[in-house]
Parts: sequence; C-alpha cells; structure tokens
Amino acid sequence: MALRKEIARLQYITVGATPDAVARETALFLDGGGRWVQLRMKEADKRTIVETASVILPKIHAAGGVLIIDDYPDIAVEAGADGVHLGRLDMPIAEARAIVGDLIIGATANTADHVIEAIEAGADYIGLGPFRYTTTKKNLSPTLGEEGYRDIVARIGDSMIPTVAIGGITLDDIARIAETGVWGVAVAGAIAGADDPRKMTTEFLSLTKKYFR
Repeated sequence: MALRKEIARLQYITVGATPDAVARETALFLDGGGRWVQLRMKEADKRTIVETASVILPKIHAAGGVLIIDDYPDIAVEAGADGVHLGRLDMPIAEARAIVGDLIIGATANTADHVIEAIEAGADYIGLGPFRYTTTKKNLSPTLGEEGYRDIVARIGDSMIPTVAIGGITLDDIARIAETGVWGVAVAGAIAGADDPRKMTTEFLSLTKKYFR
C-alpha cells in the first residue's frame, strides 16, 4: 500500500455543532493520545467552521497532530489546516487540489470504482464505508462490512492508497477490520458518545497499534 503522506491509523471525526462543543471533544481526543481530527460540521455556516478551526487548530498542532476540514478546500486554506476531506458530492479532487496545493486531500468512497476514481484524481487517502449503519451521518451509502472491504482491497491491489474504514466502528471491530487490508479506521460516535472519551481514545489507539501494520 503506497503511503505518500503520513496518514493516521486512527482518525477522529467531530460531532459537535458549536465551537465550544467541538473544542471539548477535540481536547479529550488529544488528551487520550489521538492526533488526527477531521472537523465535520454539516449544519454550520462557513464562518462558524472557520471560527471552530481557529479554536482547535493551535491545540492540535501543539500536540503534533493534524486537522482536516470536511467539505471545504477554501476553509482549509484560510484556517491554516492540514487538509480537506471531500464527499462524493463535493468539489472534484482536481479542482480542490488547485486550491489547497500540497495539503492532504481525503475522499469518500463506497465502491471499488469510487476508490479507483479518487486515486486517479490524486487523493492522498480514502474514507471507505460505511462499515455498518451509523446515526452520525445522513444519506448513507450501502454498508460494506468486512467482506466489502476485503473485496475492494483485493480488486485495487498494489495501487491502493491509505484507506480508512468508517461507519459505526467499535472497539470490537478493530481486529477483524485490520484483517481486510485497510489502513486504519475513522471513528466518531464510539468516542464522542463514550462515558469517558479520553479513555476510549486510548483504547482505540492501543488496538489500532496492535492490529494495523
């Protein structure tokens, strides 16, 4: 699997709707040892996203982490973030690349054809899912499960770029997902909704380090 940029094995996707809420969950994730945060605020306007990024970015960078902005290449540049993650209906990767330059670009995929398209367009990593049904995202594509990941990884072969599983993933899934050949996992609700998000982050990190090679 080619690695063009340092893509984390454990990625966290924020769930908060306000700058304060996102700042709290980000701080807990960082305290638990997490270092890759994707700022996802689907219902917020751009000004709120920029404001939120300005609050969490210094803390993320102070911890040696990475901030990815969901959906908006222009905000990623304005905020000084490390990259952008694009959904299937967002700006084309080539167009985003012209805006963000050498910043990281992630792309959402649900099929092998989506993955191939993103690789050819120059994505740095793939968010592949959903693994199973999740309440943190609307308008879900068909769930993939372990077999879906295994089939896609096998089809892409040596040209595969770092690909993280996403969608309803829990601690109990890590070992089985790692066996499919994907690079890592992206998690939202399992950490944000935990009684102790800091501890849950640490547990996810421990398992991703153990099983993903």
